[in-house]
Amino acid sequence: MRIKCPYCGERALEEFTYRGDATVRRPESLDRSAAEAWTEYVYLRDNPAGPHKEHWHHSAGCHSWLVVTRDTRTHEIVAVEFAGNGEGT
Repeated sequence: MRIKCPYCGERALEEFTYRGDATVRRPESLDRSAAEAWTEYVYLRDNPAGPHKEHWHHSAGCHSWLVVTRDTRTHEIVAVEFAGNGEGT
């Protein structure tokens, strides 16, 4: 699998580190009333079949955080964009 970094261009998978689901949002509250939301955030994850947004870090390259849309059935990379534009941050 190869990922096309928006800054560095296409690179081998070994240059990147997978960092998780980019669609999960961290709960804002630290109150006890948010315990269920925190349990869901930490422990419960979907396992979708098809296009899915994921966080990847270009750890052996430019160190950019990326949101990679990858088809989980075929591993085809559908889109790559810099994280921090509202996606998963």
